[in-house]
Amino acid sequence: MKQVMNAYRKKSLDKQRLAVLRLELNYELAVLFEALQDENEDMKSKSKRKLERIREELLKLEAL
Repeated sequence: MKQVMNAYRKKSLDKQRLAVLRLELNYELAVLFEALQDENEDMKSKSKRKLERIREELLKLEAL
């Protein structure tokens, strides 16, 4: 029974993290859009790195 509860909690936490990551993804896409419009190379590269980190984490969570 303990294992079932632990699995349920983990799944619930994964769903919550997935929702947070999707919000972060949307925000960072908006930041990248602004950087592209302003032609701000520094902001573009930082945003792309953050998007890559978010993408990797999303892939890991969705694979579970």
